[in-house]
Amino acid sequence: MDWIILIVAGLFEVAFAFCLGKAKDSIGQEMYLWYIGFMVSLIISMVLLVKATQTLPMGKAYAVWTGIGAVGTVLIGVFVFKEPATFWRIFFLTTLVCSIIGIKAVSH
Repeated sequence: MDWIILIVAGLFEVAFAFCLGKAKDSIGQEMYLWYIGFMVSLIISMVLLVKATQTLPMGKAYAVWTGIGAVGTVLIGVFVFKEPATFWRIFFLTTLVCSIIGIKAVSH
C-alpha cells in the first residue's frame, strides 16, 4: 500500500508542475486558479510523501518520488507544452528511469 501512496504522491508532483506551466501561460482569474491547483497538488504530494516515508526507506522513496515527477513532467512538457523530444532528452530520461529501477533493485 505504501508504494501505491508513493506513486500517487509522484503523480501529484507531476500535477503541480503542470499547473505551474499552465499558470505561466494564463492571465487574470484563470492564472490564479492554476496557482490554486498548484498549491493543492503540492500539499497533497507532500502529505502523501510524508505518509509513504513513515514505512519506506527515505532514500528509496525520495528517489522514486522525484523520478516519477521528473519523468512525468518531461512527458507533460513534450505532449502538452510542445517541448522538443530530442534524442538526448529521451536518452537521459531513459537513463533516469533505469537508475530508479536500479536503486530499487539493489536496496534491501
